Amino acid sequence: MIVSSEDARRIAVRAQLLDGSATNVLDTVRKLGFLQIDPISTVAPPQHLVLWSRLGPFDVAELDRLLWNERTLLEWNAFIWPAEDLPLLLARMRRRRTGATASERMSNEILREHASLKRYVLRELERDGPLPSRVLREHSAAKRDEKHPWWGARNVSLMLQILNTRGVVAVVGRTGGSRLWDLAERWYPEVEKVSLRDAERAFAAKRFRALGVRLTREGWEAHPEIGADAVPDRVTFLSPFDRLIHDRNRAEALFDFHYRLEMYVPKAKREYGYYVLPILAGDRIVGRIEPRFDRATGALEVLGAWGDTSRADEGLAGLRAWLGPNARQ
Repeated sequence: MIVSSEDARRIAVRAQLLDGSATNVLDTVRKLGFLQIDPISTVAPPQHLVLWSRLGPFDVAELDRLLWNERTLLEWNAFIWPAEDLPLLLARMRRRRTGATASERMSNEILREHASLKRYVLRELERDGPLPSRVLREHSAAKRDEKHPWWGARNVSLMLQILNTRGVVAVVGRTGGSRLWDLAERWYPEVEKVSLRDAERAFAAKRFRALGVRLTREGWEAHPEIGADAVPDRVTFLSPFDRLIHDRNRAEALFDFHYRLEMYVPKAKREYGYYVLPILAGDRIVGRIEPRFDRATGALEVLGAWGDTSRADEGLAGLRAWLGPNARQ
């Protein structure tokens, strides 16, 4: 069904649970499809900030419990996924081993060149896992003197990443922010085998449902399960990794809002700031703000604000209320 731009905007916000309808962490991740993980946390890690934008104040320990205790969520390839998607993810993991793309062929080359390192890593994990990568780095067998121009001297970390994307090792916990690694066969349960074709079809359907609308030659095509009712008038801030704005061209077409993350732009060339968050009010992106949270003092300061910021204090109040109790988690 083709809908107007106004309805498309409402549907997109509703599909992403930014209308206040989110109820808990697990259901939110299931409906969004995944959470992206990134180490940059000027305000909060993006996987936490995305949840806060939808749930408001929530206990970040709940996410860890779902990942490492209940195992209803899983971490793979720098994303958090619903555990029921494991059969689909395993199809992607198997594909990574075929060398179908340039990056996969590069990974095959690395595995061939460092076959002894691969054996060493798997042997150590089998014997002593789960282990953080820094423990593996302490062994002389994993060290090399030369520095490769593509991956530098990060051999163990790169090896673990490659083996993770191929479903050989898994992230089975975190300690102090560091990942704990173990053999995937000891962490992933037995599940049905799904073909890559069927897996990609399933992911495409999930993606359409999570985004709500997609732009076609005819206009905005809406997912039939999402209504275009008016969005409640709530104010929140969006992570730069939020799926509502992750596709910058789509976000500009939907909201008439041009956005880019200027973290990697030289300071003198930035139009706004280092880590600027869009301000969502109802179904419109009305401005942008650059908050920074000091975990040592618990202070949330605003480095800059642009556009319509008349209601930014509403978002800041909620952010402060949430960040305080979670400052050191």
